[in-house]
Amino acid sequence: MIDSRAIIDERAELAEGVSVGPFSIIGPEVKIGAGTVVGPHVVISGPTTIGENNRFFQFSSIGEAPQDKKYAGEPTELIVGNGNIFRESCTVHRGTAQDNGRTVIGNDNLLMAYTHVAHDCLIADGVIMSNSATLAGHVEVGNQAILGGFTLVHQFCKVGDHAFTAMGSQISRDVIPFVMVGGSPSKSYSINAEGLKRRGFESDEITRIRQAYKIIFKSGLLLDEAVQQLESLSEGKDSIQQIIDFIAKSNRSLLR
Repeated sequence: MIDSRAIIDERAELAEGVSVGPFSIIGPEVKIGAGTVVGPHVVISGPTTIGENNRFFQFSSIGEAPQDKKYAGEPTELIVGNGNIFRESCTVHRGTAQDNGRTVIGNDNLLMAYTHVAHDCLIADGVIMSNSATLAGHVEVGNQAILGGFTLVHQFCKVGDHAFTAMGSQISRDVIPFVMVGGSPSKSYSINAEGLKRRGFESDEITRIRQAYKIIFKSGLLLDEAVQQLESLSEGKDSIQQIIDFIAKSNRSLLR
């Protein structure tokens, strides 16, 4: 249902079954997939492509121009997958020409009230951003990571799969997969064992991840030496190899 008080640009493309609430504004070059619900007082600017079965709560601002002084009106974009929830006053910005020109949000993510996703961020699947969590530009967040309320992530940082940040965390370096961090400035505390159990990780796999954590964070080894030990621990196991690959791609050094 499209409320008569909504304003929808004639150049927007809405699939059958899209619902738009009163006083929402959908601009040109916006594409919205079937089953998506746009609540009241939502602003969606383009170029933005939104998949199916998403929900946008009131006062969200989606696909607006990036907060970057270098941005000069280039035709960058926002891409949103399927099944995401954007709660009240959530803000998500398009990419910049200085990066790959797009901000990307995957599937089945929950962005709670007052969360912010800046330009050129990449959010995978199943991510939870608790109230007022904020991503600066060019941040990458892996699958099923959880960012606690008021978490701040510095630009160009990466947060690995299944990582967990405590409330008020200040992240200025990369967070490896499976790890819990917190504090200001943040540091690592342990692996996200409870979260891994809930997601179906077997006990022996969790034990290997815990061993990898001790090698990286508790052994006193240099990072290159720690990686060598991880390689012997890996034996082709996906979780350990995932940590090794993450370390190899880290540009801002690790939070440890």
